[in-house]
Amino acid sequence: MRRNEFNVEEQEEIKAFLQEMSFGYLATAGADGWPHLTPLNYVYVNGHIYFHGSHKGSKMKEIAASGKVAFAVAKEYAIIPSYYTDPAMACPASAFFKSVHIRGMAEAVSDLQEKAEVLSALMEKLQPEGGYDPITPDDSRYMRELKAVAVVRVTIDELTAKFKFGQNMAAEHRDSVVAGLQERGRPDDQETAELMRKYCPVHRENPPQ
Repeated sequence: MRRNEFNVEEQEEIKAFLQEMSFGYLATAGADGWPHLTPLNYVYVNGHIYFHGSHKGSKMKEIAASGKVAFAVAKEYAIIPSYYTDPAMACPASAFFKSVHIRGMAEAVSDLQEKAEVLSALMEKLQPEGGYDPITPDDSRYMRELKAVAVVRVTIDELTAKFKFGQNMAAEHRDSVVAGLQERGRPDDQETAELMRKYCPVHRENPPQ
């Protein structure tokens, strides 16, 4: 589903997912015509994707040359075995996940205050316990670092998202999957079962006993 098709609730869920996650994949157009994929940490701030790194390197050259990028974030929750719904066929085997794909324009940020805000947001995500002085361009200790580091802003032109949790499954199959997840009890199984109930109206109205 594309961004202009999302209702307000869906938009908030996508925003929460992008803020929850800290790792994604940036695609840039290589000079040789091949796409260049870079895994990196990011933050989602004020409707933009931001990441940081060196001023040098292939991805910065490619951004300067074109600016057009793609960015993807995904989280796999639980693998769904085929035998949860079919005792013989392999076809029902699946995985439930959330994913967001973005196309947009990337540009380097020069404003030191914006850089400081982005890096502060990244620290809050990766080091929520604190243990460091606030990042501000007014602090002479950070001034040099803010100038030395590259911060890139991605303005989103197109966003698509998919949250797959059995929405298209028959009700009896969803019941079987939820029961199987609850019995298996792996780390993400309970959360996956709860997300199935959230995204499948039948489960909200008639939760399995």
